[in-house]
Amino acid sequence: MIKLFSGTANQPLAEKIAHYLSLPLSKAEIVRFDNSEVRVAVKENVKNTVSIVIQSTSNPTDTHLMELFFFADALRRGGTREIVAVIPYFGYARQNREHSPGEAVSVNVVARFLEAVGYQAVFTVNLHDEATEGIFSITFKNLSALKILSKKAREFLVKEGLDEKKFDQSVVVVSPDQGGIERAQDFSDSFFQGKIKEIAVVEKKRDLERIHQSIALNLFGDVTGKICLLVDDIITSGSTIVNAAKLCLQRGARKIFVVAIHHDFSARAKPILENSPIEKIFTTDTIFLKSEDKINKLIEVSVASLIAEEIKSRFIS
Repeated sequence: MIKLFSGTANQPLAEKIAHYLSLPLSKAEIVRFDNSEVRVAVKENVKNTVSIVIQSTSNPTDTHLMELFFFADALRRGGTREIVAVIPYFGYARQNREHSPGEAVSVNVVARFLEAVGYQAVFTVNLHDEATEGIFSITFKNLSALKILSKKAREFLVKEGLDEKKFDQSVVVVSPDQGGIERAQDFSDSFFQGKIKEIAVVEKKRDLERIHQSIALNLFGDVTGKICLLVDDIITSGSTIVNAAKLCLQRGARKIFVVAIHHDFSARAKPILENSPIEKIFTTDTIFLKSEDKINKLIEVSVASLIAEEIKSRFIS
């Protein structure tokens, strides 16, 4: 038997996943006290079940992580047979190496916690660095939303009057930094439906002394007269992607669209993105979009079916 639970990070997504699976969300009580502590209590019989906890560890990351940890302990005490974490957005994934001497590799610590509290499997969507999968000693699956985003981008461009047969000549996929080349290439393969196409790459320099600050130095690839699809995994402040968009326009691009899996917006992202030359941003609902963060440029696609199909294939015969 499957039991689905939702933390407080993104209940609308959990409800969509439950709907796809034709399963109810199981009852749990999550109480946050005035001193910021949280209490998690499972309100269902979970003995000998597979219990799946759906919880993005987005802002406030530490708060949502503690909920996830306490869920595992509560379920283990209830006698559940297997505990699974579905983490559509995996917080701390960008802290995956020692960028400066003495710095913690935070994603490793989070992985150890998940294992220690009793999770036997973790599923996420487009982890920042796929190499991070290797640090887990439990079952780990990194799902990709690039295919559903490429489909949405194609549909939108056709609706806007662009001839689908001319995509090869009129559209170019761009990586906003060197670290995202493989991601951009995967998106390109899906968008161009298996045709091998060269991508363009922005050379970026990040300022380690100033958080969320970077400079677009150079652009490799021809974007002249073309529609650029800038592909990234996360938007936080928006400055990196906007700088890349401006550089593409300086090099002769016709229009700029952005594909970003996770909208992990900071407080200053909205004005930066609204006032940018970016036409539209294709993204997903891995993170709950607060009303104050909604902008007209955002086109959100749900990953509920992607996650539901993975759950069904593994746990529902």
